[in-house]
Amino acid sequence: MPHFDLKVEEMYMRKALQEAEVAMAEGEIPIGAVVVCRDHVIARAHNLTETLHDVTAHAEMQAITQAANELGGKYLTDCTLYVTVEPCVMCAGALGWSQIPRIVYGCRDEKRGYTDYAPHALHPKCNVTGGVLEDECRQLMQDFFRKRR
Repeated sequence: MPHFDLKVEEMYMRKALQEAEVAMAEGEIPIGAVVVCRDHVIARAHNLTETLHDVTAHAEMQAITQAANELGGKYLTDCTLYVTVEPCVMCAGALGWSQIPRIVYGCRDEKRGYTDYAPHALHPKCNVTGGVLEDECRQLMQDFFRKRR
């Protein structure tokens, strides 16, 4: 398994956290994502399900579309997705179709995460790292839902 620099992982996850904070300020569930290709951020996104009235407008889906448009093709074979929360089944399926080779997420999604419901949805060669800035990612979600109750 390849070795990854924790400082670099945290730097990109902080960019995803910034997107999650934008989502929270807009009244969206605070999940953010960035796609990195060859050490460059090529897509930044956050949940837009409320804004667009679209249940598929998750941060990952928005990031996949932006990245594909930036690259001029549907496959993200040289990219890494950083997302604050573990992808759901829908997003994992889309990520699998994009052939993204690497996903880094912050905290698990205990209720809707793909690992419990569709652990084989990703591309078979995809490498997944969880728990990067886990506490910060989890806290943002907890704060959001606490305010809504």
